Amino acid sequence: MAAVIGAHGITGEVRLRSFARSAETLRAYGPLHDEAGRCFSISAARQAKDDMVVRFAEVKDRSAAEALKGMKLYVARALLPATTADEYYHTDLIGLAAVDDSGRRIGKVVMVHNFGAGDVLEISGETGADILIAFTRDNVPKVDIKAGRIVVTVPNEAGTGEGGTL
Repeated sequence: MAAVIGAHGITGEVRLRSFARSAETLRAYGPLHDEAGRCFSISAARQAKDDMVVRFAEVKDRSAAEALKGMKLYVARALLPATTADEYYHTDLIGLAAVDDSGRRIGKVVMVHNFGAGDVLEISGETGADILIAFTRDNVPKVDIKAGRIVVTVPNEAGTGEGGTL
């Protein structure tokens, strides 16, 4: 749901990179949890330029806020809104088998990145090499969460109009 990117000020506030639409939306989820299960209750939150500034009831000073840098924060899956057709949570994609059009296993989705221009799937290839591919309908024409797989195709080669499988 969010990641702590640093302390803000001297009173224990933190800067968050949030995946919620707004500070109000993040607060509406209720307490956030870290990977160890520790609970963090939001007592105040506001939008900042490119992130959010949040005060957690459990964090009392700058030193405690600085200690949280890099921490990832989560909410229970049941609290998240349902997805629509062709909409996926990153966690739904991670772990899926990646196959070509003929069903030959290429690898496994190990991460979903977003560097600002859209989602990119990182696939750990069967040969040991990692593959990065833009998560577009052309490159990933089929996502089958229930079957545990995605179909991956190679984008058209530089202007040749010819695509293929990995």
